[in-house]
Amino acid sequence: MKTLIAGREGEAAAARYLRKKGYKVISAGYRSRYGEIDIIAEDGDTVVFVEVKLRKNDVFAHAFEAVTARKMEKIRLTASQWLAENDRTSPARFDIIEIYTDYGTVNHIENAFT
Repeated sequence: MKTLIAGREGEAAAARYLRKKGYKVISAGYRSRYGEIDIIAEDGDTVVFVEVKLRKNDVFAHAFEAVTARKMEKIRLTASQWLAENDRTSPARFDIIEIYTDYGTVNHIENAFT
């Protein structure tokens, strides 16, 4: 339960960060039979699918390293379903946002994978 709460807090912090950068957050916690996308936002005319990773620090590994090839594939499939359901043909990209609570930092990796 603690992990779920921390995850939701991390996603809320990431959404605030994106809004400050001028993104329009259009969905959070979108689920499909393939998986979940933490945040779906618009950056101009581009739909951005964001995976949020919250960690205490990066002593053992960077947070983005937890986004495995299998996780990327699940995100791609889920994004394809969202695009089809919402009749969207605009450009899309996949970003990762790392949040490190010990440092109070946010690292936004645009175009993290294709």
